Amino acid sequence: MSDDNGFPEEDPAVLGMDAAGDPLGLSAIMDEDEPDRDAEPAPLRVTDSADELAELADVEAELDTRWPETKIEPSLTRIATLMDLLGSPQHGYPAIHIAGTNGKTSVTRMVDALLSALHRRTGRITSPHLQRVTERISVDGRPIPARTYIDTYRELEPYITMVDDSSTTAGGPRMSKFEVLTAMAYAVFAEAPVDVAVVETGMGGRWDATNVIDGTVSVITPIAMDHADYLGDTLTAIAGEKAGIIKAAEPDAAGTVDPVTVIAEQSPEVMDVLLRAAVDAGTIVARQGSEFAVLDSVIAVGGQMLTIQGLGGVYDEIFVPLHGAHQAANAALALAAVEAFFGAGADRQLDIDAVRAGFATVENPGRLERLRSAPTVFADAAHNPHGAAALAQALAEEFDFRRLVGVVGVLGDKDARGVLEALEPVLDAVVVTDNGSPRALDPESLAEYAREVFGEDRVVVKPFLPDAVEAAIALAEEADGERVSGAGVVITGSVVTAGAARTLFGKEPS
Repeated sequence: MSDDNGFPEEDPAVLGMDAAGDPLGLSAIMDEDEPDRDAEPAPLRVTDSADELAELADVEAELDTRWPETKIEPSLTRIATLMDLLGSPQHGYPAIHIAGTNGKTSVTRMVDALLSALHRRTGRITSPHLQRVTERISVDGRPIPARTYIDTYRELEPYITMVDDSSTTAGGPRMSKFEVLTAMAYAVFAEAPVDVAVVETGMGGRWDATNVIDGTVSVITPIAMDHADYLGDTLTAIAGEKAGIIKAAEPDAAGTVDPVTVIAEQSPEVMDVLLRAAVDAGTIVARQGSEFAVLDSVIAVGGQMLTIQGLGGVYDEIFVPLHGAHQAANAALALAAVEAFFGAGADRQLDIDAVRAGFATVENPGRLERLRSAPTVFADAAHNPHGAAALAQALAEEFDFRRLVGVVGVLGDKDARGVLEALEPVLDAVVVTDNGSPRALDPESLAEYAREVFGEDRVVVKPFLPDAVEAAIALAEEADGERVSGAGVVITGSVVTAGAARTLFGKEPS
């Protein structure tokens, strides 16, 4: 038996609960006209018509004339101005805000699934998308329909134009594509309405367009080198930018809500930066490895069975349908974030049955996702050395392939050599390719790095992804002229590469 906040029914005085059994501060940051959680949400369409997809493509063409999301400017002026014009919809619901280098999308999806299992209607922002832009904005765990995306953009368009005109008159740029998408998401969430937003930053944190929201809980996933041109060329500089989402408590009519910062395991210098930011903001801090941790992980069919030390106690028999020690760590981080949101701690746990149900339903496309069997073909969005190392570790520890071949396509601004070096110990051969993005590193340049890392005999160049996958399967299934059973292929190097692989294998956008 559990209460509406997902806790077993017990003394409400535990952990600062009020007489009504509501965590202090939670009701204060929820809209007074809270939606009826017992009512069935309006069903979301899962298919879009050809006309809607054509119109969606037209909207995307318009948005693509704006600054790309790979370019950021140290300013929140444009997005803040637009949100003011829209009536600040982002302040109509509490939020869990997630920044970091690797694991952001995985943690965001896990938090979303847990909140849904605990009877909260969620809005979710993730980026970049794998196959279709509507994946970036989800309500109730599902991407919004193309029609909603189109209509929201058209409704916001006059206000976007006003901000564009104001900015360009002052000598600045128009709004970026990511700024517009962020505003659309916050407007969609207010319209739904949602109980809580789960928001993944795009790039960085301090100047990320999502940072106009006030996160009740700020989550920092593992930080590594990435986007050095914009975020800084040291880990501490990057950490400083990511820490920009950590904010002081904002007073409201019911008093002050104590914000919480939940931090993944980090290098000592990065942890120092993050802790200083949290102390300066006056937030409560929960650190992985100190206040919460993975106690045990056992490989299971289709994933792993975890025992997690949470903020409120031990959660056992937690099945997570994802592979790798990094996903176990992500699960502990997500659980701590949700516990912090509800005020768990001091032996006050969330409803363990709901937690188990939430984790069991997690979907994480493009993250060591099996696309076919015989031979096994995976897609993974690893795009930097840290992510590639986590992928390699998962492949080595959880699978026993007799022969494993990689298909790798990376973007031109990434550390291609570092990605290849991380993958080399687990791959028998690599096929380098172009993932179809205008930003892709050309296959011949990628092949030069690959030959330096793998040697000439272990590298094949196939400019087109379908040909690359076909070649990789052939390489995996045959060695020295003999058929090999127990072979595998992993397609990786970029979110774009993983998305293209999903499309190639007929997977629907998720």
